[in-house]
Amino acid sequence: MNNELYIKKCLALAKKSEVKNEIPIGAVLTQNNIILAESHNLCINVNDPTAHAEINVIRSACEKINNYRINNSVLYTTLEPCLMCVGAICEARIECVVFGAYSSSDSSIDEKFKVLKEMYNLDHTPKFIGGILQNECSLMLRNFFKRKRS
Repeated sequence: MNNELYIKKCLALAKKSEVKNEIPIGAVLTQNNIILAESHNLCINVNDPTAHAEINVIRSACEKINNYRINNSVLYTTLEPCLMCVGAICEARIECVVFGAYSSSDSSIDEKFKVLKEMYNLDHTPKFIGGILQNECSLMLRNFFKRKRS
C-alpha cells in the first residue's frame, strides 16, 4: 500500500472539485490494493449535502461490488473525515482511513473517534492514519478559502 501515491490521486480529484467551486476534497477507495471508486466533493453541484467525496466513493464501491459492506478496504481522502463520513465508514466496515490534512488541532482523530464510539455505540473501529502529504492537502484547502474570502 502506497499511501502517498493514493493521496496524490486524491489531490488530483480535489482539483476537480475546486474547478466546480466545491470545497476541494478528493477520495479514493481501494480493496486489496485495487481502486474500487474515486470521487470528489459534489454537494453544491448535485444539491446534496451528503455528496462528500468519501460518501460518493462509498456509494460507488458498494454499487460496484453489490454489497453494503466493503471489507478489507482502505479509504484515502485529502481531509480528516467529518462525523457523517465517519459514520458511513463504520457502517461500510472500511478497515482503514488514510487522510492528508487534519480538520483541527484540538484533538486527534483517535480521541474524537473514541468519544463517538462511546456516545453512539459504533460497533466497527477503522484504523486512522493522518498527515500523509499534510502540507499539500492543507495548502489546497487554505488557498481555496482564501480565494473565496477575497
